[in-house]
Amino acid sequence: MGKKVILTGDRPTGCLHVGHYVGSLRRRVELQNSGDYEDIFIMIADQQALTDNAGNPQKVRDNIDEVALDYLAAGIDPGKSNILVQSMIPELPELTLYYMNLVTVSRLQRNPTVKAEIQMRNFESNIPVGFFCYPISQAADITAFQATTVPVGEDQEPMLEQTREIVRKFNSLYGETLVEPEIMLPESAACLRLPGTDGKAKMSKSLGNCIYLSDPEEEVKRRVMSMYTDPEHLQVSDPGHLEGNTVFTYLDAFAEDSQVHEYCPDYATLDEMKEHYKRGGLGDVKVKKLLIRVLQDVLGPIRQRRSEYAKDLSYVHEVLKKGTERAREVSADTLSKVKASMGIDYNW
Repeated sequence: MGKKVILTGDRPTGCLHVGHYVGSLRRRVELQNSGDYEDIFIMIADQQALTDNAGNPQKVRDNIDEVALDYLAAGIDPGKSNILVQSMIPELPELTLYYMNLVTVSRLQRNPTVKAEIQMRNFESNIPVGFFCYPISQAADITAFQATTVPVGEDQEPMLEQTREIVRKFNSLYGETLVEPEIMLPESAACLRLPGTDGKAKMSKSLGNCIYLSDPEEEVKRRVMSMYTDPEHLQVSDPGHLEGNTVFTYLDAFAEDSQVHEYCPDYATLDEMKEHYKRGGLGDVKVKKLLIRVLQDVLGPIRQRRSEYAKDLSYVHEVLKKGTERAREVSADTLSKVKASMGIDYNW
C-alpha cells in the first residue's frame, strides 16, 4: 500500500458555518489526529471562488483570512496539516490546461453538480468558461497533491467521478502517472447536509439562514429560537413530527446523549426525548434551549480560539505560506511527471 494523502478544502466566499463544521471540518480534525495520513492538504480555493465572483476579487481576498481563522479555531493543526492558497500554486492552472484536452463539452454539461450550480447561480444563458470548467480545475487540485482520499459531501460525488475519469484517460494515453482518488463520505446521515435554520435544504449566506462558527452567543440563541420546527405542533400537548424538523436534525448532528441527560435530566438519551416529542407533551422551546446549550459547548471554545488567532494575523499568514510551500513541492513533482509522460519535458 502506497502513502495515504488527503486533499480537501473550501471556497473563500464567507466565514464558515456549522454546516461546514458538521459536513467536513470536524472530520478533518479527526483524520488529521488519526496519524493515518502521510500528508493532509487543506486548500483555500480562491481561484475557484473567482469563477463566480470575478467582479469582486476583494471579497475573495478578505475571506481567505476568515476561512484560515475558522480552520485554526476548529482545530486544524499546522504541524499536522498543510493549509494552502490555491492561486499561489501556478502548477494547478498548467495541469488544468492539459486535462482540458481529455474532457468533452457534453461530458461537462452532464455533470449533475455543475448543472445544479449553474441553475442556482442563474448562469443558464451565459455561463462563464471558468465556472463551466471548474470540475477540470478540481481534478488538477486533487491529482497535483497525489491525493488518495477526498473527504466530501455526497453532492460532490459527480465531481470526484469526473476526476477519476480524467485520471484513467490520462494514464491510458500516457502511461501510469496519476493517482486515482477515493471519495470519503460523511459517516452519518445527520452530517450529509445540515439544512438552514429556516428548514431550507441549503445553508447559505444569501438566504440568511446560517449559524457561523464566529457568531457571538447571543446571535446563536436568536437563530436557534427562530428555527423551523413542526408547523403542526401548535400546542405542547400535540404529537410532534421529527421529519423535516430542523431542531432535531441539528441535535442529531451535534448532541451527545450525555449532554441531553445533563441539560434535560428527564431523558437518558436523545432518542427518549424524540419519543416524548412524537407522543406529545414536549414543547419546542425546551428542545431549542437544549440545542442552544449543545451548540454553545461546541462553538464557545472555537469562538475563543478564533479571537486569539485574530489578534495575530501575521502568524496566520505564516501558516498559509508554509502550507503553500509544501503544496508547491508536491505539485511541482506531479507536473514534472505529467510533462515527462506526455513527452513535453523539453530539456534544451
